[in-house]
Amino acid sequence: MRRRVKQTRSLEERMAEQAAKLKAMADQLPAGTEREALLKRARIVETGAHLGDWLNSPGLRQSD
Repeated sequence: MRRRVKQTRSLEERMAEQAAKLKAMADQLPAGTEREALLKRARIVETGAHLGDWLNSPGLRQSD
């Protein structure tokens, strides 16, 4: 049986929080590949967090 969890925050909010955590973790590391990998993951998560805004933008809405 699949366990379901009721989310209290939107996906965008959770993704933005995750991006902030990844950036904070990267700030604690010296320059190098591990830090760059965390920053790359943070950028990817931020992009995902903004996809909803982009998809709902007026420029993408089609007229019927």
